[in-house]
This record gives sequence, structure tokens and C-alpha cells, in this order.
Amino acid sequence: MELAKGYAVSEPDLVTRARQGEPQAWAQIYEEFYDRIYRFVFFKMGDQGQAEDLSSQVFLKAIESGGSFHWRGVPISAWLFRIARNLVIDHQRRAASQRRYLRLEAAHNSPSTAEEDALRSLQHQEVRQAVAQLTPTQQDVINLRFSAGLSTAETAQALNKSQGAVKALQHSALVNLRRIMATEP
Repeated sequence: MELAKGYAVSEPDLVTRARQGEPQAWAQIYEEFYDRIYRFVFFKMGDQGQAEDLSSQVFLKAIESGGSFHWRGVPISAWLFRIARNLVIDHQRRAASQRRYLRLEAAHNSPSTAEEDALRSLQHQEVRQAVAQLTPTQQDVINLRFSAGLSTAETAQALNKSQGAVKALQHSALVNLRRIMATEP
């Protein structure tokens, strides 16, 4: 990794500096991982505003609990994606309990919902719908590997699984996606 001034820094050193509260280290972590975290959250949420909010919350939570991350050979990206995954799950749980109310409110207050849906590409919707039919763990693997661009090793660390398990989950998810996409009209 390189800091803004051009100095090369190892990830363990960057983590140590961040844990000590050095703003430049946190800025480097943010710059390095924000886009990947955002893509992961956006694919899970499907809403740009929510994805931006939750992605920002990931880094706020990381800064607040920065002292809990200790370098043990596991990249900081795995920790950040675990925070992101947990925030998405928490958000979805809260939303599920309020979904009925929000749908009624949206129908009365937001006629642009249909317009926004029309602007989304048909292909993106089909893929998201197909991915939604996978198991939650398969969804996480697909999202981390392809939306967030994580390697198999990084995905395994983020999900606290072995690389072999991630490869097997990815394979079965892709087989299922092919089947789902082939049978949809």
C-alpha cells in the first residue's frame, strides 16, 4: 500500500497506525476499500442512497472499534467486509419489520418509485432476482467475489470459512444461477 505522500507501508503497519488514531492511516484505509465496500453493499441493498449510508457506517464503525482489530495475518478488508455484512443484515432485519408500513408510505409519498424501477436495467434486475433465489451464504459468496471483487482467500476470511468451502459455495451458486436464468422466461 502507498500513502498519499508516496511512502510504501505494509498493511500491519497501517493497521497499527490506524489503531493509534492516526487520521492519515484511516484515510488510506477508506480510500483503499470504500469502492469495494460500496459495490458489495449496493448489490445487497439495490438502493444507491442506502448503499452510500451503510458504506459510510462501515468506516465509522471501524474507526469506533478500531482498537478491536489486531493484525493476525488476516487482511483488514476481511474485517471491513464482515462489518459491512453485519450492517446489511441488521438493516434488512429492521426493514423487514417495517416493510409493510414503508410500502404504504412509499405508495402515497413517492410516485417516482415506478420511475426508478423503470430506469434499472432489465438484465441487472434479472440477475439480482436470480441471486435472491440462492441460499444466503451463496448470495454472500457471489456478492463478495463478483460485486466487491474479493479473492477467494479474502472472501473466505470475510465469511469465516475455508477457501475450499468458498470455492464449493461459488461453484454450486453459479450452477444454480445458470439453471435459474435458463428456466426464467
